[in-house]
Amino acid sequence: MQALLENWPLWLQGMGATLLLTAVVTVIGLPIGILLAGMRVSPVAALRVVAAVWTEVARNTPLTLVFFFTAFVLPKLGIVLDFTLGAIIALTYYTSAFFAEAVRSGINSVPIGQAEASRSIGLGFGSTMQLVILPQAFRSVLPPVINVVIALVKNTSVAMGFFVFVLVSVAQRLSNVYGDQSLQIFVGIALSYLILTVPLGQLVDHLERKWSVQR
Repeated sequence: MQALLENWPLWLQGMGATLLLTAVVTVIGLPIGILLAGMRVSPVAALRVVAAVWTEVARNTPLTLVFFFTAFVLPKLGIVLDFTLGAIIALTYYTSAFFAEAVRSGINSVPIGQAEASRSIGLGFGSTMQLVILPQAFRSVLPPVINVVIALVKNTSVAMGFFVFVLVSVAQRLSNVYGDQSLQIFVGIALSYLILTVPLGQLVDHLERKWSVQR
């Protein structure tokens, strides 16, 4: 722990890098996930197939393999990306599938009669989703979406293996300098991840309790 205290600017830099990467991927990945969820319940078969392939491939592919593809396969194809940009693309592709499933579960929780009533007054599929289904699905969607963000915070650690500086990179750097304190350093970094994720978990519990009482 002494090593972390003595190098707190580096620790803050790692915390900031992890939060920034998480925020960027969430801002990009969540809208993609909402779009994919809409495609999964679309009346257009081709859209359902595209969304299903995207989500199933992403959810069942190891994240490390997705990073490997962006870091080493794309350059072979002539697409050379900055390591940070590659990490954003890899995490966004992977996480958007989980966002999509979280949103789709919320959509499925809305009674089918709501969609039928919308169609009966002349609303199309897009308008029904935007004006009727998604607002009602919000309460069901938010807790699992936050859980996906919690998983994303931890998944950012994979980026370290592909030359991107994140929180766990601090442990690697300090361990090279303070070899005799490696265990304490990694414990400190683990606690740092808890600082980021536990409040989000408590928020999920609070929302679930609050909304269950209101129901």
